[in-house]
Amino acid sequence: MDNPPSSGVEPGRRRLVEVLLGGGLIASVVSFLYPVLQYVVPPTVVDLGGDEIIAAKVGELKPNSSKIFRFGSRPGLLLLTADGEYRAMSATCTHLSCTVQYRSELRQVWCACHNGLYDLAGRNVSGPPPRPLESFQVHVRGDEIVVSRKQEA
Repeated sequence: MDNPPSSGVEPGRRRLVEVLLGGGLIASVVSFLYPVLQYVVPPTVVDLGGDEIIAAKVGELKPNSSKIFRFGSRPGLLLLTADGEYRAMSATCTHLSCTVQYRSELRQVWCACHNGLYDLAGRNVSGPPPRPLESFQVHVRGDEIVVSRKQEA
């Protein structure tokens, strides 16, 4: 018995199906791995812009409270500790760039995205944040609270 003349077409169709299925499998694996890698690898640190800003007026904050302010293109966090000391840091979590907030009852800086905690100096205490928050210098000039970047030594 001779093979029918259309039998030469079958290997081409089979190859097409194999390529399509293989490409679909590769696309599925990549679609699963990409979010995992985005979660595990923290984003790069972005420049916050200007070097100095007036963050608040004296008397605007009560002891053991905070205020979010704009520092260039990113948010900053100004704290007035229970001891009356001003502290300032970046309000962008070092894990996935969520905005952090001060929790007065805990006296810690908290990231709501993945429950990351920082102390009042901006050091990462618990949770997924891989590094501390960038800290800033605070100066009181007259009735203004001025926040500036720390100068490199």
